[in-house]
Amino acid sequence: MTKDNNASSPKWRRRADDRPDEVMDAALDLFIEKGFAATRVQDIAHRAGLSKGALYLYFDSKEAIFKALVRRAIVPMVEDGESMAKHTSDTPEQTVRLMMRVVARRLCDNRVAALPRLVITEAGNFPEIADMYREEVIERGFVVLGHIIERGVRLGVFRPVDSKLAVRNIVGPILAHSLLSSVFKIGSTDIVAIDEFVDSHLDILFNGLLAEREGDRNG
Repeated sequence: MTKDNNASSPKWRRRADDRPDEVMDAALDLFIEKGFAATRVQDIAHRAGLSKGALYLYFDSKEAIFKALVRRAIVPMVEDGESMAKHTSDTPEQTVRLMMRVVARRLCDNRVAALPRLVITEAGNFPEIADMYREEVIERGFVVLGHIIERGVRLGVFRPVDSKLAVRNIVGPILAHSLLSSVFKIGSTDIVAIDEFVDSHLDILFNGLLAEREGDRNG
């Protein structure tokens, strides 16, 4: 009876509820240290303080753990973007600027940035995780940003452009900056430096790199 009472206690239930996050934290540590392919389920279980059998009570595979990590750390950014685009009263330009700041700041966290980095490096051997990331993160995020671009075009804020290509041009440098910072240690990852990068990127995107020429000023 004592065992049953302990198992039904709030403290025990909280511990059980915490287990999936503990498994994911252990897995992410190992994925960062060893890579996805080299990490075994038994390694994750050992790092999390569980038996391999106990781990399978929460996740049925290493791929399932990775998907859960993406859904915990990355998918909420997409959901926030969807909500922001739906409810904002900001101009399209302001919305793009805010969204890119949010994404760039989140990617400052090495444990968040590690996930798209792992997808890129492991996609060839594990297409299932690449497919999941594309469907739940990339495609959803691109749709949201594409709609904002198209709204800007309709309002006359942006000139007519291919929204799908524009989205890649907006997002690409943000991801490249994250990789340069986290992998090659080029550029600072503090919030001020990230905001400065985003502002510089969007200034060039919105206003161009070429100086205004005499002929342009004269019409």
